[in-house]
Amino acid sequence: MGSTAVQAIANAQGLSIAGLLVHRANEGVLESLDRFGQVYVDPQTLIDTERPDVWLDLTTPRSVVRHIDLAIAANIRPVVGATGYSDADIARWQAEAAKASLGGLICPNFAIGALLMMRFAKEAARWMERAEIIELHHAQKLDMPSGTSLRTRDAMGVDYDVPIHSVRLPGLVAHQEVIFGGVGETLTIRHDSLSRESFMPGVLLACRRVVELNQVLYGLEHLLW
Repeated sequence: MGSTAVQAIANAQGLSIAGLLVHRANEGVLESLDRFGQVYVDPQTLIDTERPDVWLDLTTPRSVVRHIDLAIAANIRPVVGATGYSDADIARWQAEAAKASLGGLICPNFAIGALLMMRFAKEAARWMERAEIIELHHAQKLDMPSGTSLRTRDAMGVDYDVPIHSVRLPGLVAHQEVIFGGVGETLTIRHDSLSRESFMPGVLLACRRVVELNQVLYGLEHLLW
């Protein structure tokens, strides 16, 4: 995801890469990334040296919270695509950013089609009796259930429990279906990300538009409708 985002941002008009944070900068990593910008292994050094406008975080649950704490403390606008933060982390980021009228975006999913799926599921939930969610992701995805499935369930706003079934298998990227049942009928709303390029229009939109915000918002849909 990070490598795909680097390529997309490097080729996008109006955006440039100030610096790249990697887990470890071995020779192979440096050769593949240094043409895009300076590579760092320490987030504070990157912040102090480059002073970027936006911090796009696509790292791991173990590191994202520290990174966003550092970014907000330095008045850098966060765009969060990683997972592993808690509701308490979100509340803290929003409170700290509000002190400086700093904008930010926390995005469980950057795919425009996935956001439309959530919107359609919300509408269908008004008319169908029951629903269940199946979310399927690549085997390296650490969180379960996915942030998108939890966000979908919340958006549906129903007064019954909506079970979420999680699948982690090689060969998958990111997929979700919401299955509704009614009297003598079913309705399935499904979205498939077939490659990580599907997330890039949303990543670029978030990086461009976050500078217009004065608060930290949860969900890319705030920029769409």
